[in-house]
Amino acid sequence: MTIQAVIFDIGNVLIEWQPERFYDAKIGIERRRAMFEAVDLHAMNDRVDQGEHFTDTIYTTAEDYPEWRDEIRMWHDHWIEMASPMIDHSVRLMRALRSKGMPVFALTNFGAESFEYAATKYPFLGEFDRRYISGHMKVTKPDPQIYQMVEEDCGIAPGRLLFTDDRLENINAANARGWQTHWFDGATGWGKALKLHGLLSASEVE
Repeated sequence: MTIQAVIFDIGNVLIEWQPERFYDAKIGIERRRAMFEAVDLHAMNDRVDQGEHFTDTIYTTAEDYPEWRDEIRMWHDHWIEMASPMIDHSVRLMRALRSKGMPVFALTNFGAESFEYAATKYPFLGEFDRRYISGHMKVTKPDPQIYQMVEEDCGIAPGRLLFTDDRLENINAANARGWQTHWFDGATGWGKALKLHGLLSASEVE
């Protein structure tokens, strides 16, 4: 079935997202492990992705755990350092697709405010033809509703959408709706998939 739009996840597809790595560098591995055992920081971040306010959610969590207050606030105050670096090869693939007239969308679990902040640091985030940001949509992958919302908004049949994501549960949910998918494990593999689909040439995926 002919692809009519390519959909990119962002975290660990276009921008690296490794909070543990950030904290290991800032406070050391042992202290980071202790903090992540005491505080479910990923659950905190999920709330932001589901539409809660970026600053309020993190700062309130920090006050709930005074022994980790400063470290938790780093999730907000040093957020752009966690969401880095850009994955250059993936961005080149995105731009190559757009240069050939292929619509390119983003579908990402991302807070509304944090996405707007990221867009000031990563200009390519403004280049998508459509952006589906969970913080605005109030629902996150892999909930089937978010995929349905994409389908209804873009008007493209599920089988004509090609989606890449680094999380298998998100890929499986897209497959269940009939999307074509690629489980992202690096830009090289994604480039090969785009070539196999006939969307880019061998030189364009390098």
